[in-house]
Amino acid sequence: MTDVQAAMELIKRGSDTLLIEAELVEKLKTGRPLRVKVGFDPTAPDLHLGHTVVINKMRHFQELGHHVMFLIGDFTGMIGDPSGKNATRPPLSREQIMENARTYEEQVFKILDPEKTEICFNSTWMEGLGTAGMIRLAAQQTVARMLERDDFAKRYGNNQPIAIHEFLYPLCQGYDSVAMKTDVEMGGTDQRFNLLMGRELQKHYGQPPQCVLMMPLLEGLDGVNKMSKSLGNYIGISEAPKEIFGKTMSVSDTLMWRYYDLLSFRSTAEIEGLKRDVEGGRNPRDVKVMLAQELVARFHGARAAEEALADFEARFQRNAIPDDIPQVNVLVGAEGLALFQVLKQAGLTGSTSEAMRMIDQGAVRINGERADDKGMLLRAGEQVVLQVGKRKFASVVLA
Repeated sequence: MTDVQAAMELIKRGSDTLLIEAELVEKLKTGRPLRVKVGFDPTAPDLHLGHTVVINKMRHFQELGHHVMFLIGDFTGMIGDPSGKNATRPPLSREQIMENARTYEEQVFKILDPEKTEICFNSTWMEGLGTAGMIRLAAQQTVARMLERDDFAKRYGNNQPIAIHEFLYPLCQGYDSVAMKTDVEMGGTDQRFNLLMGRELQKHYGQPPQCVLMMPLLEGLDGVNKMSKSLGNYIGISEAPKEIFGKTMSVSDTLMWRYYDLLSFRSTAEIEGLKRDVEGGRNPRDVKVMLAQELVARFHGARAAEEALADFEARFQRNAIPDDIPQVNVLVGAEGLALFQVLKQAGLTGSTSEAMRMIDQGAVRINGERADDKGMLLRAGEQVVLQVGKRKFASVVLA
């Protein structure tokens, strides 16, 4: 075990909030491996880079010698986490949940050490709690306390329905910490209410309260919204190597540093050195390539990273895409917008008829790939490099 100060530096790297820091220091001073919990509800089959922000931190705890517990919420997944939602989530079937859980196990071990990771399912203790136990659990909190939660308060204030079972979600997540005897629980900043519920319930059950480490929410490719599959602004960790590479290269030079801080396994000193290099005149594209290679190698191996780089160079750099192409915002609406219309709105063609003609002539490329479908829909949340002819380029953010 490293000394406490060095451990705290690694634990706090990239984090948003740590509650309570003094308590965590005391836990570390005992020298015993801490029980570190992160829960995921298997509501979708694929993980993206936004999910890996907290999984990377789990890896840090493993490197420090602590016991990491990856909790799959197969029971709470049937309720649906209301965090950040303005409507009741539709329930998933048991079959959907278990299939998604299986793919989660496969994906997390691309980052975590399987020999040092305990996979848990909260149905193990929640189903045994029974009706009487659930009523006793519900008695630990009041409706007024639940309505202090921001998303519940907003829905209540807007006369939007809140189902009774949604109040059970934070209670169940908190009880998970009791059942698992958690020392540290981690989650995104949108999980604050749920994470603190664990502290409260542990006190009630006579356990030392867990510390809470909240990680920031990673912006998606648009640089504005949280990375989300529903918004289409995500990079999936199971995507093909050249897709991960190309999408990473599409992020802005400013957002690149955010990705470095939250996703890279490079040391803080090394990242600061790269920032100084760019300030000194190094092309930020070169630094972004390093990040893209690191991410591809993590999920697909070093050889795939080299092949993805070669493919990128062949498709992009040999097509002489300039370093200083303008960024343009285009409103596409909820239904998306056809490619020929996006070209017109981005100022790459003088009219929609010219846009359709250029597509027919094979003179339009999207992220270096020739685009032949005039009606191809581009959707909100994406950021793409559009090229018309040899000299017209734009990095288009679709909103």
